[in-house]
Amino acid sequence: MYFGRLFSNPAPFCYRTFTILRFSSNSLFGRYDRTLTASRCRSYTSSFKSTISDVKEARIETDDVTALDELLVKVRSRSNPAFRSIMPMKSKRSWAELLLDASHDQAPLDPRLHRPTLDQSELPPRHMHESYSQLEIPFLSSPETLDQYVNSWGGIRTGKLMEHLDSLAGSIAYKHMLGPSVETIGKVREHGYYIVTAAVDRLDMLAPLQPIRDVRLSGHVIYTGRSSMEIVVKMEALNNQGVDETLMIGRFSMVCRDALTHKARPVNPLVASSPEEEALITIGESHKAKKKILTQRSLSRVPPSSDESQALHDLYLSTTQLEKVKSPNVVAGETERIWMADTKLEKALLMFPQERNIHQKVFGGYLMRLAYELGFTTASVFSHKRHLHFLSLDGIWFERPVPIGSVLRLTSQVTHTNNKEFSAVVHVFVQARVVDVVTGKEEHTNDFKFTWGETDPGNSPLCRSVVPQTYAESMAWIEGRRALSYGAKIRRLRRSNS
Repeated sequence: MYFGRLFSNPAPFCYRTFTILRFSSNSLFGRYDRTLTASRCRSYTSSFKSTISDVKEARIETDDVTALDELLVKVRSRSNPAFRSIMPMKSKRSWAELLLDASHDQAPLDPRLHRPTLDQSELPPRHMHESYSQLEIPFLSSPETLDQYVNSWGGIRTGKLMEHLDSLAGSIAYKHMLGPSVETIGKVREHGYYIVTAAVDRLDMLAPLQPIRDVRLSGHVIYTGRSSMEIVVKMEALNNQGVDETLMIGRFSMVCRDALTHKARPVNPLVASSPEEEALITIGESHKAKKKILTQRSLSRVPPSSDESQALHDLYLSTTQLEKVKSPNVVAGETERIWMADTKLEKALLMFPQERNIHQKVFGGYLMRLAYELGFTTASVFSHKRHLHFLSLDGIWFERPVPIGSVLRLTSQVTHTNNKEFSAVVHVFVQARVVDVVTGKEEHTNDFKFTWGETDPGNSPLCRSVVPQTYAESMAWIEGRRALSYGAKIRRLRRSNS
């Protein structure tokens, strides 16, 4: 792999444009040469917001993932091997000790003892390699470990790996704030701040996950805002011959909050020490700008496009006399129509302290695993397909924490399907709500969106589709349609690069 010299050129609507020339790769995408250009944009123009197509978005996403795959290797090579496996998110104190501390800390924190909030310019800057963290899971070399992760048909429980990825992202964030050698975080009050996961922007499977090789999970901070951090995580299958295969790349958004006021608190600034790190900062900045645009396009803010409205109307017309049918199952040609509401599955769980994080709330990775497993069950029951493969996590949003001792209600439903790319592709939406057992009050906490597919060739196509009945379900149907279309474009671009 060769990285050319980094140039700084003026560009319209941008601070600077960095171009890395002669970028060669020999990875899971195949060997190819390309030019990587990354722009540190002040903002996207109004015309860009209105004219960028899904195809262009998918191309940008694909190029970014390819670049991240290569650039992360450079940062890892600069990290200190002695600090790589430090995971400060792992609590070393018993629940009994924490309860005792909580009884002593019930009084409100005296504002006079509260650490003053420093301006970001007063905080020591950090380098990317200082936050680098990794976790190796010996599936091949340790049968005992494999047995803890294996599913019923011999594969790996992906939900458990997602649980680790969230813990990894939290450790990375605290190492960025406290330094690479920090092993325990201690009390939140002592630091004056805490860090939480705000969102998981996307996780894409780039290659099959198989239990025949050891796996390494790794990542580090690639961008910081005033109070936020963009973290990239990577899953690799290790090869004894030195050629590792990237299985998954994803992005976590973390935010820092004041321990007293719970308002945004500045994070340590990130500095680049190489052209590759400049390129990573550029990618992180563009991700932040892209998220703002996607928020503005949300169906909670703007109506569906004319194309989406037409697709919904065509579904209505193709479902013969749907309103008059008493049974939810309608056969139209060879496709069985299922009411979206009838695809729902739900479960309720009591939250125990064994699943706590360092803030004494339910660990976000545990919620990810629960949502993943319920979503997979929903997709399997609906599609009648036993061996669905995980394709992508299309987004997770953390609205509020889940307290220990509360009741968690998870509800999932199929929002869209197709059989064009593979014999079956299913998009599932999972919502989490927390119930206070004393007051009965129920609050929304999380949203999860997943896509699964039956990727083995030769299988019969899925002949079931969901039909919305309410306006809210119609919007969910369109959101699912968007997710499947976007994911299919990304996978098609990757195949064309191989």
